[in-house]
Amino acid sequence: MGAVQSSGKMQGAGKRKDDGVTGTGPSNGNETSLPSEQVTVNSLTDCPQQLYTQLSETKTWKENYKILSNLSGDAPKKEGHVRFVCISDTHNRHEKLKLPDGDILLHAGDFTWQGTEGEVENFCNFLKSIKDKYKHIVVIAGNHELTFDDMKGACFGLFRKKADVNRGSTLKDMLKMHCIYLEDEEIELLGFRIYGSPWQPYHRGWAFNLPRGEPLLEKWNKIPNGVDILMTHGPPLGHGDTTFMKRHVGCAELLATIQQRVKPKLNLFGHIHEGHGISTDGTTIYANAAICTLRYQPTQAPIIIDLQAKADS
Repeated sequence: MGAVQSSGKMQGAGKRKDDGVTGTGPSNGNETSLPSEQVTVNSLTDCPQQLYTQLSETKTWKENYKILSNLSGDAPKKEGHVRFVCISDTHNRHEKLKLPDGDILLHAGDFTWQGTEGEVENFCNFLKSIKDKYKHIVVIAGNHELTFDDMKGACFGLFRKKADVNRGSTLKDMLKMHCIYLEDEEIELLGFRIYGSPWQPYHRGWAFNLPRGEPLLEKWNKIPNGVDILMTHGPPLGHGDTTFMKRHVGCAELLATIQQRVKPKLNLFGHIHEGHGISTDGTTIYANAAICTLRYQPTQAPIIIDLQAKADS
């Protein structure tokens, strides 16, 4: 497998499909049933560092895990490939971004600080300013998009503008005027099936937080088989999930879902700013595309992924 190349003006919205458990078909159009490889909760799900230590000592992990290098923004795209420009965790610092051209821009969440109307509007203005650089722009939410989460966790107490608290659907509609927004949904673009999900392990009651284990696994079970690109805000265990304290905090059930059932070409995420970079398990490319550093400086590079185009796209 090459470094980040593997064997895959805003246009129409493509073929949108709701969560995959109840009717998202594979690329041949046949209907998909419930996941064939049922993932179960790992007994060490609440101890991700301990579980990572065990996994990283296995023969399979040692033989297949590799760190990959990023492409430069001016690197030529290989013939017959589609270029994905991947970003995440821009936190309302978009004005400082210098994005390379590509076919599809993917943003894996945390485009705001708190999800206020002003921040969402600012992000929409940014998307308008770059729309001619890409054929499509796809966005998911992250834990900082507080207004987007109907569950309204503990961090809603942070709001200074109480009028924003119950405006999630309105703000999502505003965003959808400038990009394709996915929330436990799938879309097909340029022949690639792309699924987006904002959930991550619970941390202080931010948006789209759920306890590890069964609650998160229920969300991952919605991901249909045969997806090419999986966008999640949080990382799977062992890939791009190392904190500044050198602890692995990714989701065990997300990793199992990716490796045992979905097997996408690309899993894009952010959330752990200091985990920025690219790795692979020999089947899937994992890209932590967080733009902001641990200190919220927008200085980390966009991740560029070239995937071989589909023959029928």
